[in-house]
Amino acid sequence: MGKRPLSIHWKVMLMTFFIIICSFTVAGIFVLESVMEMKEEEISERAMLLSRTVAELPEVQKQLMEDDPVKAAAAINPIVERIRVINGADYIVVLNNKRIRLSHPVKPMIGTISRTADEDAAFTEHTYISKATGEQGTVLRGFFPVMDEYHRQIGVVISGYLLPTLWEIIWGIRMEIFLAVGFSLLFGVWGAWSLAKNVKSRMFDLEPHEIARLYVERNETFNAMHEGIIAIDNQLAITVFNEKAYEILGVKRQDVIGKSIYDVLPDTRLPEIIDFNHPVYNKELLVNQHSILSNRIPIQVNGETIGAVAVFQDRTEVKKLAEELTGVKAFVQALRVQNHEHKNKMHTIAGLLQLGKHKKAMDYIMHANEEWDVLMDFLHGRIKDDNLSGLLLSKVREGKELGIEFEIDKNSRWDHFPKGMDHHDFVIILGNLIENAFEAVQLSNKAEKKVFVSLDQTDDHTSILIEDNGIGMDEETIANIFKDGFTLKSEEGHGIGLFLVHEMVTKGGGSIEADSVPGEGTSFVITF
Repeated sequence: MGKRPLSIHWKVMLMTFFIIICSFTVAGIFVLESVMEMKEEEISERAMLLSRTVAELPEVQKQLMEDDPVKAAAAINPIVERIRVINGADYIVVLNNKRIRLSHPVKPMIGTISRTADEDAAFTEHTYISKATGEQGTVLRGFFPVMDEYHRQIGVVISGYLLPTLWEIIWGIRMEIFLAVGFSLLFGVWGAWSLAKNVKSRMFDLEPHEIARLYVERNETFNAMHEGIIAIDNQLAITVFNEKAYEILGVKRQDVIGKSIYDVLPDTRLPEIIDFNHPVYNKELLVNQHSILSNRIPIQVNGETIGAVAVFQDRTEVKKLAEELTGVKAFVQALRVQNHEHKNKMHTIAGLLQLGKHKKAMDYIMHANEEWDVLMDFLHGRIKDDNLSGLLLSKVREGKELGIEFEIDKNSRWDHFPKGMDHHDFVIILGNLIENAFEAVQLSNKAEKKVFVSLDQTDDHTSILIEDNGIGMDEETIANIFKDGFTLKSEEGHGIGLFLVHEMVTKGGGSIEADSVPGEGTSFVITF
């Protein structure tokens, strides 16, 4: 059985506590160093002040001018020793010009000659501090020359203080250190505990390994989904980009997490969801030259929008299926019409032959062939897409079957599709509009039922015109025809055709306008 990992709560608390201890240690080193420097400066000032005080005593000056050093020492040493004891100095030494010690805390040293080299400068009227290391430790000594009333040097006073050790300094401020460290540790432990508790609560009381497992599970869940998923935060940085999104949008597989959505896919329109804070459902978009059906939703936490997510499907396969269904329907309709038309023609020819009208029968056959050839030549020559040609041909035959005069503008031409669109889109657009026109003229009581189609292209624009002389529409109907689910028919399954047409036109950056007069007819103009 594996060892249970330490809780994040204790990890954060111990790490914070460790940082506090390290900080205190580093800070303590600097503080103690500063205290040592201050202590040394203080002792230096005391040593110099004490030396000056002794040097300026009249009795000391008087005795230094005495020729007999024994007599001078007997008079100076008691005075100096009393001052040394009062000021807590380790020693005070008075030297005459012959460097004979006239005072010293060690009596046998009185009357002896000092041969220390660092005293030389003092006998040239210099005032200074000297640091020396001896058996008892480091001593700070203050040198001060003694001058007579005529400003002639008659001796030197040396005051010495033993510099306290680091431990002595610490012991001297032990109470302050104890209180400072105690309160700091107390508040440090409390702060570390509070921080650890806050961190744990922010992580929903989960441990890091649990969060890591959830992160992996989340990514694998997203990657297993059949829909593409892209999520961004409120700084527009990508936070989720699953495998299906790479596949659908044709994005080169790379690490896009953390990158700006504009740098990877500038046309997702996800940032506008954050700006407007409003979801958009079932919207067809062209992203990276791929047609998708997208749901874009703001991500909210505690009422605050922190990002947006897009869940989308590839519309290419759906559109191919729609086109196939439309094509199959048109093909079946064309076969039915062709079969019916073929029977009528055969009956007409057979009747003429039975009546002995051989020439008329031959003229009829030639006229039918000529009419068919003209239509085929026109479609092949002017419409450079077989899918649109097939659709128009099937509608011509369907019109004849229904008794509708279906006319294609002789000046029509079609060479290419607008940017971002293909024949899948235009089969659905033309198929829906022509089918609606057929239905409109069939509901009309007019003897002549007409539907007119014009396709025109230049280098700058593409336009489609579809007109009929059917029942027309009022203004209220025109205002609602492009809404999803709007229909005037009672049967189910209607109300989607013109909505899809409008969505595809909008996707291609085009416009669609409807003009209609009740009882006279309707026209649709689409421009790219």
